[in-house]
Amino acid sequence: MRLPVRAWIALAAIALAVAVPFLKLPAFYESFLYLVFHWIVLAVSWNILSGYSGYFSFGHGAFFGLGIYTSATLADKFGAPFLWTLPAAALVPALFAVALGAVVFRAGRLRGELFALLTLAVTFIIATIILNTPIDGGPGVYLSAVPLPTLAPTPSGTFYVLALVLAVATLAIARWIYYSKLGTGLFAIHDDEDVAEVMGVPSFRYKITAFAVSCGLAGVAGGIYALFISYVTVSGVFTIVVPLNVVLMSVLGGTRHWLGPALGAIAITALLYAFTAGDFPVAGRAAVGLILVVAILFLPEGFLGRFAQRVRARRAAAIRAAPQLSPPPASEAHAAAAGSVLLEVSGLCKSFKGLQALDTVSLEARRGEILGLVGPNGSGKSTLINLVSGHYACDQGRVVFADRDLTGLDAHRIARAGIARTYQIPRPFAHMTVLENVALPATFGHAALPRDAAEAEARYWLDFTGLADKAAALPEALNLHQRKFLELARALASRPKLLLLDEVLSGLTPSEIDGAIRTIRAIRDQGATIVFVEHVMRAVMELTDRIVVLNSGRVIAEGSPAEAMRRPEVVTAYLGKAHA
Repeated sequence: MRLPVRAWIALAAIALAVAVPFLKLPAFYESFLYLVFHWIVLAVSWNILSGYSGYFSFGHGAFFGLGIYTSATLADKFGAPFLWTLPAAALVPALFAVALGAVVFRAGRLRGELFALLTLAVTFIIATIILNTPIDGGPGVYLSAVPLPTLAPTPSGTFYVLALVLAVATLAIARWIYYSKLGTGLFAIHDDEDVAEVMGVPSFRYKITAFAVSCGLAGVAGGIYALFISYVTVSGVFTIVVPLNVVLMSVLGGTRHWLGPALGAIAITALLYAFTAGDFPVAGRAAVGLILVVAILFLPEGFLGRFAQRVRARRAAAIRAAPQLSPPPASEAHAAAAGSVLLEVSGLCKSFKGLQALDTVSLEARRGEILGLVGPNGSGKSTLINLVSGHYACDQGRVVFADRDLTGLDAHRIARAGIARTYQIPRPFAHMTVLENVALPATFGHAALPRDAAEAEARYWLDFTGLADKAAALPEALNLHQRKFLELARALASRPKLLLLDEVLSGLTPSEIDGAIRTIRAIRDQGATIVFVEHVMRAVMELTDRIVVLNSGRVIAEGSPAEAMRRPEVVTAYLGKAHA
């Protein structure tokens, strides 16, 4: 098998790096390179959670410190061989991250700055516990008597080799996650976690996984660092220096690329040592602060941010030119069951701080039909869509889909069961191309396709909705009509059994509405069952087989469109009562 040029370059770089300890360089250079690799590990591991998923952590120093004290305690107080302490240095922070994430990630409000502050608080809590227990007790832990394994001709060479191996492993893990299904899900969580969950991304599990991997790698770096400095204290370990440095390095290099934090780590470490060697350490710190300000103002996506976007755009354009894959026709079982009940909602209730949005709503959607859901603004239509899709949890009632009770299930499980939806206000993933937006639900939704098949599926539905020429564009380049159809393509790509359309025609021109009506009719002709929420009554009358009318959270009419819309209670709901 012929390797690409980039693979040969990477192998040559690794071979050269491995040879460094045998070149008999002064210890200073090996120690400096150790620190470069050390910061690469910390920055890249931080980015696996915070850069990929957007959960900004100021607590990376806490997990780094847990690794330090795990190795120091095992080696000094229990006499464990140093190399044997490193797996424990990874395991302890990873388990702590899982325990913390199990609590924090279940609380949906702890995002953004709240999550950042919480992780910062964890740093001081762990430091206080360690300081006031026999783990440290105050005087610190001495490691000068711990024997150093011989991995190179010199002690500095041994630390260099340990850091090199860990840095290569960390970069390999970060790259694998970046291109894997896990990475795709994390980037979707970064852009819009609620939408990602509704489209099938198991956000809780993915965040826990990323958190554990991130903290485990930081712990190993801490374990090696403990022996490198040979004396550890709480005041020297649990500081704000580690989180600030890794944030700066990652932002400078680019958080949305697996290699970005490594480049930032190299640049910042080299800069700091250049100023320190010139007896200007304070100026070095000031320069680092200035770089952070400049990066935020003029390079918000870092060194590799724009490069990563161009690579994704070129890949999307190449995929668009590949042969297309036609979706499978409706199954015979599905066709034979046409007319039977697919979705049954019974006694559904939902309130928001005392406001009753839905009050004991019951309805059915039958296989192969378009069921219209209409009513005045504020009648509860979108709330019903949110409950059925799992975006909100219901207060009372049941949702049964294809003879399966979905009540209380997470949104990603509902998506995998075969329900897909659009949003009234389009909510695309802003940093993903149009093709990636549509391929994501094909990967995580009901179809659960592998990557290549998901991209082929995405191309089909982009062509179906007239967006094929926009595959390589970002959503910000689309107008409202195109964004509405992007929502539709995303929902269709998961091959759902039930499609929930939430006002896909709002804001469109009459000619665009005509085209959308033809598209929706073609979707139904392929065997889909559709719940159609809409205010454009012309479309409702043309498309729907039955309608359900809501008002103030209750069902007030149900039947054929012409019959239901003539009922007095429906007319009153829309036009009000006549007064003498």
